[in-house]
Amino acid sequence: MAAKKSAVSCTVDGALARLRKRAKKSVRDGMVRYSIPNDRAIGVAVSDIRDIGKAIGKDHALALSLFEQDCYEARMLACFVGEPSALTVRQMDSWRSTFDSWAICDTACFHLFDKSPLAWGRVAAWSKRKDEFGKRAAFALLASLALHDKKAEARLFFAELPRIRAAAADDRNFVKKAVSWALRGIGKRGGECLQHARACATELAQSDDAAERWVGKDALRDFVRR
Repeated sequence: MAAKKSAVSCTVDGALARLRKRAKKSVRDGMVRYSIPNDRAIGVAVSDIRDIGKAIGKDHALALSLFEQDCYEARMLACFVGEPSALTVRQMDSWRSTFDSWAICDTACFHLFDKSPLAWGRVAAWSKRKDEFGKRAAFALLASLALHDKKAEARLFFAELPRIRAAAADDRNFVKKAVSWALRGIGKRGGECLQHARACATELAQSDDAAERWVGKDALRDFVRR
């Protein structure tokens, strides 16, 4: 399927110019408080990046060029203008290999990757990664699928619970938070998904492993409200 044409024709230089107009030193300085590296950032709020993306529209060629820029905001913008149907496994893996914060990881997964028919395969592949943000990407993507893929059968999510159990013992902050996010996302689908997710969370909450207990209890707190 061909990528949709841009709402407004835009070059890489034009997109970068739009970003620079929205840049603020206070935003750049504040990024470190949220564990987002700012050494390659110019300081544009996510809401502004999203607005620029909406104005430009879908343009996959532009997205690929933007992601090649050594600029945090350019890569974030690429996630909003990229076309899911035009993604390839190679492109997804290449972008994933550059993730250096939860922000770019989650934005790519939540706004672009999860809409690709290749997404489920990337969950399986990335869950085996050793690097923190590569592994986080697997579960951020699973959480995004749980929220957005309304047509996915429940059995697909049941099949991911062993993967969640296996990753729950990873005590790295950005991994365990994504694992919990994925488990909670499955539960939010309700019905059998909630039943299975709650059972998984209960099992983890009773574990002797601290990271597993954290994931289980974090999910159970969310399920109590359902």
